[in-house]
Amino acid sequence: MVETFQQNLPHGITLSCRATGTRGRPVLMFLHGFPEAAFVWDTMLAHFAKPENGGYRCVAPNLRGFEKSSSPTEVSAYRVKFLMQDIAALVAIETADSGGQLECLVAHDWGGAVAWSLANQMPHLAKTLAIINSPHTGTFIRELISNPKQQAASEYMNYLVRDGFEKALQKDDFKMLFGFFTNAGAEKGEFAWLTPAVKQKYRDVWSEGLTGGCNYYRASPLRPPTDSDKGAAGTDIPHSLLTILMPTLVIWAMNDVALLPELIEGLDDYIPNLTLKKVNNATHWVIHEQPQLVAGYLLDFLNPSNH
Repeated sequence: MVETFQQNLPHGITLSCRATGTRGRPVLMFLHGFPEAAFVWDTMLAHFAKPENGGYRCVAPNLRGFEKSSSPTEVSAYRVKFLMQDIAALVAIETADSGGQLECLVAHDWGGAVAWSLANQMPHLAKTLAIINSPHTGTFIRELISNPKQQAASEYMNYLVRDGFEKALQKDDFKMLFGFFTNAGAEKGEFAWLTPAVKQKYRDVWSEGLTGGCNYYRASPLRPPTDSDKGAAGTDIPHSLLTILMPTLVIWAMNDVALLPELIEGLDDYIPNLTLKKVNNATHWVIHEQPQLVAGYLLDFLNPSNH
């Protein structure tokens, strides 16, 4: 059974959270992306809380700006350094009885952007990192600058940053947002997961507001360059701020139409201890499409002695 609660953090932000398992057990933390919310991890939360799968304490926060978490109004409040501050504070609370360190930080999409930065700048907070279709900052900048295919695939970002674009996302029962799922490039019939009940969960979350989610894109320079905006071309990050030294699992769905397979090329230049799992015939929404496969890869990564 997934428990829900509001967690107040010392710096004044509150995160609405979903969790399973017993406090004091080793902790797995799951970070969602856009346009999603913490509920997308419920299958994983239930799976990894079971004794036979590690009996973990599993926690999935709604990131600031999503669902019932705090939603600051200033765009600058959505810079990665503040998103990291939220997760670091939540990790401290959740791991107070288990050594102050996550067993693994698991993240998808925008959650991955936070997790990559956290793993570089606060590596003491997690033993391991698991990323699902979220581009590493180094390869993302490279592809946004040099690859016309990735520039075209990421063009939607330049719409999401427009003032008031939230209204377009809300139109016709969130038609554009549901299109993010159904236009993902999957073969016909791969949307069985998008049931009426799941659609309603998304409506409930989106009805809380979409400005926070859009502000993630507005606060980030990582988007395709345009005539009026340098985007990623104006960003120069030292290699030392892109290196991940902890053991890292990257699960990559190869049919992701927004984040192309070229983004996983050269990852070992930044991550010396990398395990890469490619998933064919799956899209950006692989967590929904193939949850058992994703859970299996995670379990193998967490328990290498089982091989």
